[in-house]
Amino acid sequence: MPWNIASAKQQFSDLVRRAVVEPQLIYNRKRLVAAVIDAAQYQAFKEWSEQANRRTLGDELAELRQIMDEEDYALVLAPRSTRPNALVQTLEEDGRDLLC
Repeated sequence: MPWNIASAKQQFSDLVRRAVVEPQLIYNRKRLVAAVIDAAQYQAFKEWSEQANRRTLGDELAELRQIMDEEDYALVLAPRSTRPNALVQTLEEDGRDLLC
């Protein structure tokens, strides 16, 4: 059931009771401004969010580089004609062979 802010304030206990069954959405002038969810759903989201935020892009790229090394995979990059390719330069500095 969608709620507006006024009815959510007036019927707060009902809103919380219904949130145990399914998320309750609160709107202000047809714009979603809040959602009330069950505490177990919030805890699961919080754990997922903390786990997802532990890995950085650098971590993901390092894992990709390790997989490429294990699989003996060569990344083929076409040469750039308009400006230097930073990825190619970085790989060359690391001593990796490029098939261009």
